[in-house]
This record gives sequence, structure tokens and C-alpha cells, in this order.
Amino acid sequence: MLFNSLDFAIFLPLVFATYWLIGSNNIKSQNVLIVVASYVFYGWWDWRFLSLILFSTVVDFLIGSSLSRSENTRKRKYLLWTSLVVNLGLLGVFKYYNFFAENFVQAFTFFGGEIKSNSLNIILPVGISFYTFQTLSYTIDVYRRKLEPTTNFINFAAFVSFFPQLVAGPIERASNLLPQFQKKRKIDYQNLSNGFSQIVWGLFKKVVIADNFAIYANEIFENFESYSGFVLLFGAFFFAFQIYGDFSGYSDIAIGTARLFGFNLTQNFATPYFSRDIAEFWRRWHISLSTWFRDYLYIPLGGSQRSLSKNIRNIFIIFVVSGFWHGANWTFVAWGALNALYFLPLVLVKRNRKNLDVVAENSWFPSIKEVAQIGLTFFITLIAWVFFRADTIGHAIKYVSDLLAGLIDVNSFVAFQSYFSLFDKSLWLLFLGFILIEWIGRKKKFGLEFIEKFPKPIKLLSLILVIMATLFFMSTGKQDFIYFQF
Repeated sequence: MLFNSLDFAIFLPLVFATYWLIGSNNIKSQNVLIVVASYVFYGWWDWRFLSLILFSTVVDFLIGSSLSRSENTRKRKYLLWTSLVVNLGLLGVFKYYNFFAENFVQAFTFFGGEIKSNSLNIILPVGISFYTFQTLSYTIDVYRRKLEPTTNFINFAAFVSFFPQLVAGPIERASNLLPQFQKKRKIDYQNLSNGFSQIVWGLFKKVVIADNFAIYANEIFENFESYSGFVLLFGAFFFAFQIYGDFSGYSDIAIGTARLFGFNLTQNFATPYFSRDIAEFWRRWHISLSTWFRDYLYIPLGGSQRSLSKNIRNIFIIFVVSGFWHGANWTFVAWGALNALYFLPLVLVKRNRKNLDVVAENSWFPSIKEVAQIGLTFFITLIAWVFFRADTIGHAIKYVSDLLAGLIDVNSFVAFQSYFSLFDKSLWLLFLGFILIEWIGRKKKFGLEFIEKFPKPIKLLSLILVIMATLFFMSTGKQDFIYFQF
């Protein structure tokens, strides 16, 4: 079920009304409703996928319970490895089996051998990468004795399958979300108001910014050899805001929807394109995944506490694995490796934790130096996004080389000017308004949050204007959320 669909527009009010009619004094019934609603929401794509999420839920619930009863170190490690093998095994089969099989055949052929490819005709279950990491965080934290396991299966099932963030995050830690299923949730006007505003803003980012920019991005990437370097630069620009509007829009809708039910989810984006270096960008982009890899991979590998060479090794491991997490294609691996290369100079000069505050924190406007830093960080991010968006490594390299060559070619700029005249001017005005709102709200948890301090009539008028702009300028070509494929 898509957030930007009529199905969800009917589903959400029905679940919301039933949930609060049950009453906050009946936590168990509310949690049962959440599980049922979540399974309906997830099964809307393909009911067969429900068996996978149920299987993962049962396995990790039982393993968590067994870990709490055992003091034997060897047995506890065995239980942890069982959880890792089961969850990552399912993820590997459904997401990566064909990739490894095809690459094995290619490698074998390269060395003169001959072997038949034995690929599987399987569909990638929606959101499997997200809920797999969510359940793994539970068993790992229980194993580390950082979390007491739950004895309530319904609560645990609700944590794993919670429909607002089930398909594309944020990836919630059990330490944050699971306890919220164990306590009363009271209906609160401020929570409802804030949640609704965040949903409205998320929908605007998705159906106006992301979906409209997707039209231009797709056209340029699919026919990149026909365009000049400046047009290719804007192709990368369009995709950058397509993926940001798409993914952060989903997160906003998810977090806002959770608030309607009395839950607080983790902030997943914090205006990443206003970052002054690549380290700051990764502290602000897909925060729940970045911190997951930090806590469950980077730190266990030794983090930055060992030698410089091992620190560099660890950085490359988490970025490459992060890239591979996104999809079974070498382009994602290259994207991750490229970001590691961007990150490396900051580590070598020990400036990777310099920009921990918000840009222009005490000012309305950034300094000239900050503008230059933001511009450079955004440009190298665009180059990396080309590898993320391209179909093959060859496609990405040719796209980037044509882009860079075109930036010093006068004829390329002339060709770009004629192409620019085709753009919808009203969409550009909306985009500028979007950037302005994001800038004003850069210290908040989402762009439109600052209107919560407005008098109610002005706040209501602001929301109406955003809703009207969304309805009027929403793309006619419906686009799925990009991260559904991951």
C-alpha cells in the first residue's frame, strides 16, 4: 500500500478512528490492532510476503527469550549467530542470490570455463532490508545485555511490523520503539497537529518535488549521450532532489503517521544538502541506517580506536557494505566506495567531526565560506549520485566524463540554455519555495515544523496553501517510492 494512494487515504482514517475508539486504557487491544493493520498494509502488495516477516518475528522473539535465560557464553553466541544467519540468509537469497550467481558465471567464463547460470525467478519482498536490520538490532542488543527482551509476542510483532515505517524506515532500534508499545498512549492535540503537518510536508516533497523532478532525471539519464555536459549536470541535480524528496518525504509521512498514534520515531533526515562537508552529509542523510552501521559494524570492527590504516579499512567497509545494502548492483558498491574516498581526506586531517552544529546556526544567512563549502559538498554528492542512478558502471563513468568535459565547453552551455527554456517555470518557483522552507526549518525535525508556533489561523492557512500546491502541482505520472526496491 502506497502512502500517496487512495487506498492509504481510506486505510489510515479507519485505523486511526478504531485505534482511539479502543481507548488508551486498553493497550493490548491497540497493539493487536496495529499488528493486524500492519499485516494488511504489508500484504496489500503480495500476501505471500507476510510469511517472511512472520517467520523473522517468531525466530527473533524466541532467540531473544532464549538469550535472556542463558548465561552460557557459547550458547549465547550460537543463538546470536542463528539470528544473523536466518535473517541475513533470507535477505541474501531474495536480494543477492541472482547477483552472485550471475557474477560467478561471468568470472568463470572470463577464465575460459563454461557454466550455466542457475538464477532464481523470485520477487524481492518489499522492505526486507529495513525490517531485517530492525529485528537484528533487537537480538544484538539483547545479546550485548543492553536491552531486556520482551515476553509479549504481540508487542514484539507490532515493533517489527509497525506499518508507518515498515517498508522504508526509519530503521528503528528496539530500545526506542519497543518500550512505546508497553505503555499507554494518550491522544494529544499537539502530537496530532505536528504529525499532520509532517505528513503534509512529506507528501509535498514526494508528489511535487520528487515525482516532477523524476520526469527530467529519467529523460536525461536514459538519453544522456544526446545531451551536453551542463544538461547532464542538471540531470544529476534533478535526481539528487528526486531521491531526497522521495526518501525524506517517505520518512516524514512515516514519522507523522506514527505521531497520530502516539509514537515517536527517529529523525531520518536533517537537511543534508546544507552540509558543509561529506562527513556532515552522512550525519544528516538516512540517519537511522548510518547510525546502524556505525553501532553494529564500524565500532565492532574497532572504529577509529585502532591504527590509522585499520580506521581507513573500517571506513571503506561500512561505506561499501552500505552501498551493497542498497541493491545487488556494482553501481551501488561504486557509490559507497566513492563516498568513502570523499570521507578519507577529512579523516586524515582529523576534520571529520568539525561541523557538528547547524549551518548558520545564529544567523539567517550562511557566510561566503559556508556557501562555498555547501556548494562543493553538494557537487561531489551529485557525482556520487550518478553512480547510484546509472544502470551500469560503464554508464556512470561515461555520464560523469561527459558531464565534466561539458563544464569547460562553451557550446555545452549554449545547448543547455535552449534546454533550460523547456522547464516548467512554476515548478522552479515551487522548488525555490521548498528550499526556503527547508532552510528556515533546518534546526527543526522537519521543514514545516516552524509553523507550529504560528497562531492557529495562520498555521491553518499555511497548511491549506501547501495542500493546494500539492494537489495542483502533483505529478500526473505516479512514481513508486525509490527505496521500495531496497
